[in-house]
Amino acid sequence: MRTILFLLFLKSVRGFISNKPSIQLQPTPSSLRQRQRHGDPLFVGSNANEMMPLRRGSTVALITPFKPDGSIDINGIEKLIDMHLEAQTDNLCVLGTTAEASVMSMNERELVLKTIVNKAKGKIPILVGTGTINPDSVKKYTQQAIDFGADASLLVTPYYVKPPQRGLIKHFTSMADLGLPVIVYNVPGRTAVDLSDETIAIMSQHEAIVGVKDATGDVSRLTSLKKVLSEMGDTNFLKYSGDDATTTDYILEGGDGCISVTANIVPGLMRAMVHAALEGNEEQANELNRRLSLLNKRLFVESNPIPCKWAANRLGIVDNAYCRPPLDVLDPQYYSFLEEALTAANLI
Repeated sequence: MRTILFLLFLKSVRGFISNKPSIQLQPTPSSLRQRQRHGDPLFVGSNANEMMPLRRGSTVALITPFKPDGSIDINGIEKLIDMHLEAQTDNLCVLGTTAEASVMSMNERELVLKTIVNKAKGKIPILVGTGTINPDSVKKYTQQAIDFGADASLLVTPYYVKPPQRGLIKHFTSMADLGLPVIVYNVPGRTAVDLSDETIAIMSQHEAIVGVKDATGDVSRLTSLKKVLSEMGDTNFLKYSGDDATTTDYILEGGDGCISVTANIVPGLMRAMVHAALEGNEEQANELNRRLSLLNKRLFVESNPIPCKWAANRLGIVDNAYCRPPLDVLDPQYYSFLEEALTAANLI
């Protein structure tokens, strides 16, 4: 019955998608997704901005360092980029939830983007969070990312308003029409809306929608998604875990990597774990995962990125643990929790 309903839904929605001239329903060798996989240059926008393809592997959901007065710490950002280049982090995800982008102005977003692009362009793919609740704002953020040289956009489902699946399809495909490769972001614990496997599969027919960040924490979702994607004939869709605690299992089940908070603290170790899993070395991947297990959990004892920034400051990665309101610094009752996790990971 579910398959029948899906096929009927697909038939109704495909009419909407097929009327868009920028979408190719039948994948071709020149499609964005295949060029992402094969490492060929991508171009978008009137200035033919050359883009690096996103990689399989470990993507850091980058924190944004602030000064004690709350202003953006440019030197701190550059220091973080150097750390990730040295650790060979596979992709940067910037201006997302972990970056506190929701409390940044358009000018501040521009400042962060310029700093990161100037430092990292052409060295590591740059994935920029451009999603929010208002479609007009999403378009502005996405166009800004294009203008300043981003390689792809991360689009979270519009939160709070609980749009239906058909509304989500229209929203994501209209943003993908701007031409920047899109990773759709499913995090129902924050947004109160869950992208169904069928909806993701339908959106995968748009050549610019190249992957998903799955932050449900339910590895069984990957198995069902792969089945639906296979039925649609899509074998190049990137599947990233957005839940550090289940990343190893997710990749061993056929995922392509992660978009990770923990990678802010241990970029090299996270990359080693992810690549062990990608290579099918289950024993090594699980061994590294056990070392990170407590840290993966305790970086979420309060709202992200509060504990992550405290841990980064404790290790000297950033100069302070400041988070912008309405967030706050870590409650002192959790200091020992984080200390214990850092010790378990052999970091202190």
